[in-house]
Amino acid sequence: MSARDDGKGFKGNKRDLPSKPCAVCGRPMVWRRAWAKNWDSVRYCSDACRARKNAS
Repeated sequence: MSARDDGKGFKGNKRDLPSKPCAVCGRPMVWRRAWAKNWDSVRYCSDACRARKNAS
């Protein structure tokens, strides 16, 4: 369990949050509280990229 998963939310410098590139567009995605429980499985930055995953 990391400091971000303690149930209290993130309280710190947002610059230090983890990021990774979107699987479709390649733009960097920055960690969000809504993704705290499944950050490892998040692959797309938006619904539009999720819809395009099979189009290309």
